Amino acid sequence: MVKRSRILGCGSYLPANVVTNRDLEARVDTSDDWIVQRTGIRSRHIAADGELTSDLAIAAATRALEHAGVDAASIDCIVLATTTPDNTFPATATKVQAALGAKGFALDIQAVCAGFVYAMSIADNFIRLGQATRALVIGAETFSRLLDWKDRTTCVLFGDGAGAVVMEGYDAAGTAADRGVLSTHLHSDGAQYGLLYVDGGPSATGTAGHVRMNGQEVFRHAVSKLSSVVEEALAANGLEPAAVDWLVPHQANQRIIDGIARKLKLPTDKVVLTVDRHGNTSAASIPLALCEAVHDGRVKRGDLILMEAIGGGLTWGAAMVRW
Repeated sequence: MVKRSRILGCGSYLPANVVTNRDLEARVDTSDDWIVQRTGIRSRHIAADGELTSDLAIAAATRALEHAGVDAASIDCIVLATTTPDNTFPATATKVQAALGAKGFALDIQAVCAGFVYAMSIADNFIRLGQATRALVIGAETFSRLLDWKDRTTCVLFGDGAGAVVMEGYDAAGTAADRGVLSTHLHSDGAQYGLLYVDGGPSATGTAGHVRMNGQEVFRHAVSKLSSVVEEALAANGLEPAAVDWLVPHQANQRIIDGIARKLKLPTDKVVLTVDRHGNTSAASIPLALCEAVHDGRVKRGDLILMEAIGGGLTWGAAMVRW
């Protein structure tokens, strides 16, 4: 017997304000065709003035708790993945904890677009070690606050949102047929720090800064590193690509997602795609996509889900999860 972390439920939240590519045409030198051809993005949600990352996180977490059928007081661990905390400190997770009435401990994790996979791995390890019984894992971003709206190479890519899952420990057989998190695989390469970063921070400039990106190089690294970590996750569980029921990838670029799906020989109807409507919501993109597929009935109990993501750092990772 081994300790596993199964997912009891999930929830998501998207700000009401939808910004289309046509809207952006009036704001920056770009076009709908240019954005769609290069990224697959057609629209994104943007947080309202005064709508904070914690607000998005609390809304998604509340829905996850409702879907799981558990009370917030039973949560003894909150891990919030975000690049856009409300304040430099304390952790935004503590604000979420207070709003929900949860117990135990709460922390933020910063791995940019790979943040949700990192957060899930951290919560899974807390549960496996017996330091937590039931965890709330959240990816939440108001990424639009980091954008330079004069930089057409970045401002068209990102959006805001939040997604959350409730995880609970249980005794499992220790095989790939178990429910829950089968394995997680995390990597980083700080030598690529300058490919995708924000040009500000408390220590460097005293400002939040704006996103800067070498798009071509990020794309190149994404294809190779995501392919490698997908192979790693399959090998760790003794599985072939055909065993995967759903690919729930980080929603950054449709061309990257299509490339990974081809490598796995997965048909397009087995890939959960939200990038066209959400844009890149960084740490929120995987749980947003997962929740959509769960709540519309595509993902069913026992399905094998492969999640993968890459972000600034560079950081990347994958998680193999049986729903």
